[in-house]
Amino acid sequence: MRNILFTTLILTSLVSVGFAQNWDWGGPINSVQAKFEVKHYRLELELFPETQSIKGKSTVTFTAMEKLDLLRLDLIDEYQVSSVQMNGTEVEFSHENDLLDIRVIDCTCDAVDIFYEGKTPIAPNPPWEGGFTWEIDQLGNNWMGLSSQGEGAKIFMPALDHPSSEASEGVDLFITVPKPYFVAANGRLDEIKREGEKLTYYWRTDYPINNYGINFTMGIFHEEQLNFKSVSGVEVPMHVWVLQENKAKAQEILEVLKVSTETHEKYFGAYPWPNDKIAIVETPYLGMEHQTINAYGNDYRFVKMGSVNYDNLLHHELGHEWFGNNVSVGDWADFWIHEGITAFGDWMFYWEHGGEDAYFKNAKNTLSQITHSKPVVSPINSTEEEAYHSEIYTKGAFVMHSLRWVLGDDVFFPMLKAFARDAKFTYKNQVNTRDFIDFVKSYSGKDLEGFFELYLYTTDIPEVKISKKGKKGFEVSLEGIDFQLPVELKTEKGIKTVMLGEKPLLINSKSVPIVDPRGWLMLKK
Repeated sequence: MRNILFTTLILTSLVSVGFAQNWDWGGPINSVQAKFEVKHYRLELELFPETQSIKGKSTVTFTAMEKLDLLRLDLIDEYQVSSVQMNGTEVEFSHENDLLDIRVIDCTCDAVDIFYEGKTPIAPNPPWEGGFTWEIDQLGNNWMGLSSQGEGAKIFMPALDHPSSEASEGVDLFITVPKPYFVAANGRLDEIKREGEKLTYYWRTDYPINNYGINFTMGIFHEEQLNFKSVSGVEVPMHVWVLQENKAKAQEILEVLKVSTETHEKYFGAYPWPNDKIAIVETPYLGMEHQTINAYGNDYRFVKMGSVNYDNLLHHELGHEWFGNNVSVGDWADFWIHEGITAFGDWMFYWEHGGEDAYFKNAKNTLSQITHSKPVVSPINSTEEEAYHSEIYTKGAFVMHSLRWVLGDDVFFPMLKAFARDAKFTYKNQVNTRDFIDFVKSYSGKDLEGFFELYLYTTDIPEVKISKKGKKGFEVSLEGIDFQLPVELKTEKGIKTVMLGEKPLLINSKSVPIVDPRGWLMLKK
């Protein structure tokens, strides 16, 4: 989400604009909502661009370990709920304070139908402050985008709106719009129904999906596509939907998407949604990682990286298909797993296509942005707003860069792929920082507790100490840690790797050794 190139804009916007509504989500799960789990959402929604409103029916299929008297869903008060039904029978409900409380009837029902409508909340500063963005494109056509990571699904449908809740059996989306508009959404397009002056697009995915990953975009688009040969051996449909005014750029951005997917697969492993698609759709805001339909609004600002074009925002949002959409956290406290590992995936594009020098230059630039003002991992039961800050990107990525150095490429990259495909942490299952630490330690066989504690849970940084010792020697140490780190030292004899900690190490050198010359670690020098 919200690529790190735009960190300054992010923080400025949060301070200067403020939140029009407090639709933050996360924190401790509501005790009423903890009693059930959502299996599937079916959303039948009509969009009215002239009035910027919606009307629809949402069917929530759920499972509970005990008999429920009350089913509590989240839905913002801006919408009017006209009816709630279970098994075709009207049931009592109340809708206030953005909560929809439903009195469950005495039946074996595992689904509820909610009928609602209203004006959509307008995004004040998408995607950082989300909602609906209604625009007119350069050809005079309506254009609508939806962003909701900071607010959750409650701004467009009734949902169990907590990061720990994912629809384990996917979502069906029936989105109706006026002719001749198109709707791009999650999963695969099963059917287009034409009725009078309206078109209904039926998109579906059977994969688990997180709430803010559910998405739809309306507009008049030009489509280009190809079949992408995944490293898994499966051919996956790849699509780009761009505005008609940008038709000439469609083939170029399709190639950019292809190269980015190939690069992510090399370092993260096979694309995790082969039964659906790989796709982007042009949106009237910057971008966001929506499962199999990433939002793209970066104005085709490609840069040359080696022999290929690179779009940092496209590549970053695509990386979330692995970390964020497939490997998902259930507590925003661990938000860095989404953003930090994905941001490290951006670095690997530099390594793969720009070379070693470009990679380390990017690492150095990133390091200059890190102030160590907050720990990367937030307190347990954090809300999205509490956990979201620039260092989950910058420092999170640098932690992965340092971990690469500590483990070595022969261990690090196979470990990362193994983590991204482990059934304990993917699809239906969610992950936290402890899971990641334990996995790395188990896979590598190394005790990295001190490393992770230092860099993820504190704002402390080891301080390099160098003192002259005799005529041709220097003592070098790292103060502030009770473990050792592998560190490169550069002397007149070249670069060698040593283990450094609080105990001084004698280095024979005519000149002062340069500690960590390439910049693998976060150190005070």
